[in-house]
Amino acid sequence: MKNLFCSSGTSPTETEDQQDFTILVDGSIALLTPVSKSAHDWLEQNIGTNNGFQPWWPTVVIEHRYVADFLEGIRIDGLVIA
Repeated sequence: MKNLFCSSGTSPTETEDQQDFTILVDGSIALLTPVSKSAHDWLEQNIGTNNGFQPWWPTVVIEHRYVADFLEGIRIDGLVIA
């Protein structure tokens, strides 16, 4: 998600390639980990801690067959996955 209020100069700024999530696909599951506040908020709003068995919250365990749907929803909402 691009922050339109960032300014350049000596302070750090956000770039378009800043990641919000990392994903690790391993066999039949994927681990989706938020690395930004926006990503953590997205998980709270779209998944939540009470949605299935999530032993590593806020890292989310996703069955392989649902990974594409999650990635599409994340991209539609303007977040970046690395």
